[in-house]
Amino acid sequence: MRYRKEKDSLGTIEVPADAYFGASTQRAVNNFPVSGLRFHASFIYSLALIKQCAAMVNHELGLLDKKISGLIVTSATEVMQGKLEDQFVVDVFQTGSGTSTNLNVNEVIASRANEIMTGKKGGKFPVHPNDHVNLGQSSNDVIPSAIHISALTL
Repeated sequence: MRYRKEKDSLGTIEVPADAYFGASTQRAVNNFPVSGLRFHASFIYSLALIKQCAAMVNHELGLLDKKISGLIVTSATEVMQGKLEDQFVVDVFQTGSGTSTNLNVNEVIASRANEIMTGKKGGKFPVHPNDHVNLGQSSNDVIPSAIHISALTL
């Protein structure tokens, strides 16, 4: 298997070269190999919907430029269509308030947006998973909201 190097606040880590997720997701996969169970597609759909709506609102508020917002909306749409379903690899049993899953979604959306723009997966430019995709959000808000939305979409 081929790997690429991704960086986060803890340093550099190798992730599969073909993965859309990044360092935070890889650390969660390594740290929480509990059950092998993954979140249902409706939950991932709901998280992507939240990210999509947040990007549109953040653009309207002048916090994201049109290009970055548009890339996030396009990538989130692909997630909602199930095109990147195999990229949501964090075990349902994890520590905290679902932060690892929120980061997984942020990284996949940012990575796909970056691939659309630059031809390369991963990285944090031009779209950053936290500064752009997660702008104005917290796992403590996003995860409960996604639970409610996914309950309605099942």
